[in-house]
Amino acid sequence: MSNVLVVTGLSGAGRSEFAKDLEDLGWFVIDRVPADLISKLADLAGAPETPWERVAFTLRFDSYEGETLTALEDLRSKQEDLQVVFLDCSTETLLQRYEDTRRPHPFGDERGLEEAISSERRALEPVRSEANIIIDTSDLNVHDLRRKVEGLFGEVHDRPMRVLLTSFGFKHGTPRDASMVFDCRFLPNPHWEETLRPLTGLDHPVREYVENQSMTEPFLKQLKEMLDLLLPVYAAGGHSFFSLAFGCTGGRHRSVAITEIIREHLIQSGFDPLITHRDIKQ
Repeated sequence: MSNVLVVTGLSGAGRSEFAKDLEDLGWFVIDRVPADLISKLADLAGAPETPWERVAFTLRFDSYEGETLTALEDLRSKQEDLQVVFLDCSTETLLQRYEDTRRPHPFGDERGLEEAISSERRALEPVRSEANIIIDTSDLNVHDLRRKVEGLFGEVHDRPMRVLLTSFGFKHGTPRDASMVFDCRFLPNPHWEETLRPLTGLDHPVREYVENQSMTEPFLKQLKEMLDLLLPVYAAGGHSFFSLAFGCTGGRHRSVAITEIIREHLIQSGFDPLITHRDIKQ
């Protein structure tokens, strides 16, 4: 049976950011679910054939009346692992957030923003009292909230940031989504070695050829030092994905070998990189 999480709370308290952080940790998130559909969706999520191990629902703002409590009670009777998270926030902070974003409050009308926040707070108090976990986001920025989510709902194998490594050939075009691109064409091209031409950077003779070039060692040394410095900073800053691309002329030899070497280094550094050799079969 899946782990099931319900995320609710005051409008402006961070439900959307919370949901995105859960998705980055591998949760299957269904956003803005009406209360009367929670139980049905939870039944599907908990079915034996479901591919999802961890499922989260965020409740829609217009579903907070008694039907929500009824739905939560029904869900608790079916899901032993159910957890309800309520995101709270001070009125002063919510006023500032709505002032900054200029978005309308769902409880807003001619009464004004402060009264709308108070009305929602009163309406949600019974739901708040049923929550397993209450998180006050008043003093949390998006990075603080992310760390809170990771600490509460991340698993040992979850990574704060995934790294994608891509090798490519410049003659086939540069990857458009790369965070950083490194040009490996300063190294001698194995393509011009007759015995190496039909091989790729995945083959030991090509990798050995690339590693034995005079510029390879200093290049890799400085590159590894830079990545050791920057990647933890990006991860701590809340980035969930970082893409490194290594290019050579055709994308079969130098870039492939260098990408494999960097992959091994990142694994030793505690990352779990994804790898794509885009043009290796060209």
